[in-house]
Amino acid sequence: MGMSTKTVMALKSYQNQAGVLVKNYLLSDPFIPYTSILGGMFLCKMVYDLTQLISTYYFKSYASLTKIQRIEWNNRGISTVHAIFITVTSLYFVFWSDLFSDQRLAGTITFRSSRLSTFGLGVSVGYFTADLTMILWLYPSLGGLEYVVHHSLSAIAVAYSMLSGEGQLYTYMVLISEITTPEINMRWYLDTAGMKRSAAYLINGVVIFFAWLAARILLFGYMFYHVYLHYDQVIQMHILGYFLVFVVPSVLATMNLMWFGKIIKGLKKQLAKRQ
Repeated sequence: MGMSTKTVMALKSYQNQAGVLVKNYLLSDPFIPYTSILGGMFLCKMVYDLTQLISTYYFKSYASLTKIQRIEWNNRGISTVHAIFITVTSLYFVFWSDLFSDQRLAGTITFRSSRLSTFGLGVSVGYFTADLTMILWLYPSLGGLEYVVHHSLSAIAVAYSMLSGEGQLYTYMVLISEITTPEINMRWYLDTAGMKRSAAYLINGVVIFFAWLAARILLFGYMFYHVYLHYDQVIQMHILGYFLVFVVPSVLATMNLMWFGKIIKGLKKQLAKRQ
């Protein structure tokens, strides 16, 4: 039986009202930072619960984990989903969108932003805030000092870029490095599931090596080169933004190099065991 005309009109009315609410409030310029951050936190909670639910039914090893291991298992589900989201978003803005293109003559590149770019950063701020809170609450079970430093710097830099609209291009360049997170999480999952000697673990290690080299070593070099080429525009930023553009990527790049050394050592051990 089809719906009556009155019902259809009522549904359209509710749909229009919802559209107005989203456009005028949730996605209006003054509210975007707050709605996106809260949305990011809400998604973290939702993914955590879904990871727990799915793992309980489909992964036999999940039930045998300790309480803290189950928390970390679920938490890594959050970071994986965030990594996929922010990597896709970052790649779009850095390489495909014309928002930060040199050919676009719409103002200084370091001051360009859009509703969508600001919203994407807000979701990321929500994630870093939620994840950092969990790390501190359960410290050091979910990560040591290096994780606290990494997440703190990331949250500060992304939040500043989101709120000020400055340096969003460079923020997204750095966030592309999140592409390595799913592989790192997969290594932990395989190790926890007792599959450290499996072929999947070795293949994942090789993928980590190349992904890390591309996204956390070479890409950072490209970012610094881009800053050098556009220094006349970078210097126009507020002193805090100028400071963050140089200091945060430099610290993260140093940490990436240190972690890369550990990745190489680990991969060498795995390859040696196969011989």
